[in-house]
Amino acid sequence: MPQPLQNANLLKTLPLQIADLLAEQIADGQWAPGDRLRETELASTYGVSRATVREALRLLEIRGLATIRPQRGACVTQLSAKEILDLYAVRAAMVSTASRLAAERCTPAEADILKGRLRLLADNIGEPAEYTRHSRELVEYIASLADNAILASYASDIAKQIGRYVRISLATLERRERSLRAWEETIQAITTHEPERAAACHYRLAVQNRDAVLEELSRTGQA
Repeated sequence: MPQPLQNANLLKTLPLQIADLLAEQIADGQWAPGDRLRETELASTYGVSRATVREALRLLEIRGLATIRPQRGACVTQLSAKEILDLYAVRAAMVSTASRLAAERCTPAEADILKGRLRLLADNIGEPAEYTRHSRELVEYIASLADNAILASYASDIAKQIGRYVRISLATLERRERSLRAWEETIQAITTHEPERAAACHYRLAVQNRDAVLEELSRTGQA
């Protein structure tokens, strides 16, 4: 659960700092869909006023990560199957574009970093939480290689909205092994400067993750 603010970024307001921390925790699965986000508890945890927490929750609502209900407070947003489909459609388009641009721009030094991050994925194939985290960081790094700040920002926001669902898509070893093979193809295409192949590989990976999420939610009666 949340920890008190440390090394606060003075360029950010307190509500924004808290919103960013909660967004990361939601993406990492520390808060489940439907969990209550209680103002009093969060204010005590972070040592701030309830008004500050209230503003942070409004920022989370704008990002699609929290739902604020009149007289009932805030909770972590629980997406419908249609909303998951819509988010993954946007995500697939974004990551494929990012990989295409990365393949066009990738330097030898950046290629080495990509290969190193791919090795981290392989090394953590048996650890669902770590594999998921490294996968998300790899997506963010590829977005940074695209040299498009707007694309990187939107990709990061969507990654946080679906982060908890990505964990579902990678819950089994079989799914992580399939994911790793797709990542290997994507990274190879980027590092060998094949833009269209890189875009197609990353698009397929996003669709593969989407299908795994919907399959699991359907199996458990959540979709």
